[in-house]
Amino acid sequence: MAGGSGNTVLQYAQAADGSFFLTPSGMDGVSAYKLQSSSTSNALGSGSSGGAPEEGSRKREMRLMKNREAARECRRKKKDYIKCLENRVAVLENQNKALIEELKQLKELYCQNDSQPQ
Repeated sequence: MAGGSGNTVLQYAQAADGSFFLTPSGMDGVSAYKLQSSSTSNALGSGSSGGAPEEGSRKREMRLMKNREAARECRRKKKDYIKCLENRVAVLENQNKALIEELKQLKELYCQNDSQPQ
């Protein structure tokens, strides 16, 4: 794993030639990988066939790093969504309490008017 910890953040950069590079955040220039578009190749790397075991290992490591980052982002979004729902529940509970109190007051007012002789 690049960086030595499970909390590696990946950054994408574009080179002058239009190609994209993937680097671990905070480690500029270290372990940069070139990404190829799916039209030329279905994998990460330089596209050369030399060093196939190293290439496969590097591809796997990059795939795992991207997957970890995607999972981390998914967990963050889920956490934000749950916080939003909890806030919404709190607002609706307060609104419900206010409406119950208003209903109670209106019922008391109605009963007072109904019991008074006209």
